[in-house]
Amino acid sequence: MTRLIVWRHGNTDWNAANRVQGQTDVPLNELGRDQARAAAPLLAALRPDAIVSSDLSRAAETAGALAALTGLPVRSDARLRERHFGQWQGLHLTEVAERFPEEYARWRAGDPDPGADLEPLHDLGERVGAALREAADAAPGGTVVIATHGGGSRQGIGHLLGWDTSVLRTIGSLANCHWSELRHDDRAPAVGRPQDVRGWQLRAHNVGLVTAPVVVDAI
Repeated sequence: MTRLIVWRHGNTDWNAANRVQGQTDVPLNELGRDQARAAAPLLAALRPDAIVSSDLSRAAETAGALAALTGLPVRSDARLRERHFGQWQGLHLTEVAERFPEEYARWRAGDPDPGADLEPLHDLGERVGAALREAADAAPGGTVVIATHGGGSRQGIGHLLGWDTSVLRTIGSLANCHWSELRHDDRAPAVGRPQDVRGWQLRAHNVGLVTAPVVVDAI
């Protein structure tokens, strides 16, 4: 069994203010650093074989808390970045609603490509899913911790599982420094029984310490 732990970064000041981060490089705040340090021992107990992180500092610093306990290096992968939010990046959500009312309404309704130069969800899922798959392929039978972002993690997981965007909307947001667990059955299928191999499965979601307040995901 190969196991992926998809870990959302800790809190930032922009998270707390409902300000759209997207691919803007916003660092962790003190709460976020505390969250990462608190979560790291739980993840270290899973005996990870590798750590991979988005190259944005809020994810990289989160991964660093686990690296400090395990001694593992952190491999950086820009494909694990958050969704690019186009013209919305840097704005508060109230500003987005005022300046882009039609696109904002489509986004809230789940439109995968609402305009305003937002990255389409299909593209997001493909790039994050490819990074997740590559990380897993590099550690067959092992455990890999992936430090990434809320929206990117949801779409990347969905890409691995083959889930439609409408299904993914029924999955709750990852709180800061919480994670999802996926497992892949690496066994060769028994002769005449290919159904024995189940592929990727979601085994747990939003795991962590006491749940932090959840702000709008994927910003």
